[in-house]
Amino acid sequence: MDLGDERYVNLATFRRNGSEVCTPVWVAPDGDRLVVWTNVNSFKVKRLRRDGRARLAACNVRGDVRGAWVHATARVLEDPTERDHALDALFRKYGWQMRAARLFGTLSGRWSQRAAIEVRL
Repeated sequence: MDLGDERYVNLATFRRNGSEVCTPVWVAPDGDRLVVWTNVNSFKVKRLRRDGRARLAACNVRGDVRGAWVHATARVLEDPTERDHALDALFRKYGWQMRAARLFGTLSGRWSQRAAIEVRL
């Protein structure tokens, strides 16, 4: 199965000392790339802005890996048009769950703190 078809993937990013930090995330295919949604202030965003190396593996919601790791490059989409396009791909895949996340994010004032990450395998 393609990683873009997975419900969750484990996104591994790298600290300055080279150690890996893994986080289960939603992922959606968007043309020849994958897109991930997260909080703009998360450490994974900070790590990716410094170092675009990443690894992905299929996982469950708790992050238990159930597939092979794949090396990738990733970047935070800074352009609002690119970010919105990426979020559209996530809305297409996750439907009502993404709409619920937007509703609760808007009510809590955190929706504006969302970031999209482009991942290329």
